[in-house]
Amino acid sequence: MRLKGKVAIVTGARRGIGKAVALALAGEGADLVLVSKNLQEEDVVVQEVKDLGRKVLVKRVDVGEKEQVEAMVEEAAAFFPRIDILFNNAGVCKTAMLWKLTPEEWDEVIRVNLSGTFFCLQAVSKIMMSQESGSIINVTSSEALLGTIGQVNYAAAKGGVHALTKSAAKELARFGIRVNTIAPMADTDMTKLIAHDPRFKDKYLERMPLGRFAGPEEIGPTIVFLASDESGFITGQTIGIDGGMVML
Repeated sequence: MRLKGKVAIVTGARRGIGKAVALALAGEGADLVLVSKNLQEEDVVVQEVKDLGRKVLVKRVDVGEKEQVEAMVEEAAAFFPRIDILFNNAGVCKTAMLWKLTPEEWDEVIRVNLSGTFFCLQAVSKIMMSQESGSIINVTSSEALLGTIGQVNYAAAKGGVHALTKSAAKELARFGIRVNTIAPMADTDMTKLIAHDPRFKDKYLERMPLGRFAGPEEIGPTIVFLASDESGFITGQTIGIDGGMVML
């Protein structure tokens, strides 16, 4: 097991990519802090992680609220002997053309996707700095790299995550902490409109050489790699898991 003895925090862990990554990390031996705004002890992902023999701490947290994030990380550091991995995945999407976008729709997407990513990164990095090791994986989007229609708030937030990752990687390298990001294009609840609605699906598939959306379970192996010692010389990078939609 490549992650035996390691502890990972996964935000947005209740479903979709977060759930799939949590199970992939647990399958490789990591104990987990599962974080989501609506997560319950009875949720399927919690039991599935336990069935793999892993220790679990379940936390209901709005990552866009700094105090909640700091309290969660403090409890995680008390519950587990260390924190080795952060998968910064929690996010929201509110679709509207830019001339119709309300201040509330702008603020909420920036608050959760960008500020939430920063709050988690900041709080966890302080623990990792004392350990002089750690791997942080943020989630950006192919849309942030290419631009998109109807989601200027989401693209702006994820573009911010892309830049945040590079700066954090430079600042934290001296402490043995690596910071990378992924840009996935998977079939999840958040992307079901573009993945299944004929008005959008074919346009997206035309931009993807592999001609399909990934399943959430296809994202997990890349996160395991970035979390493991196998990627020990990789930091500040963006890895597209998008069927070739963006070729960096």
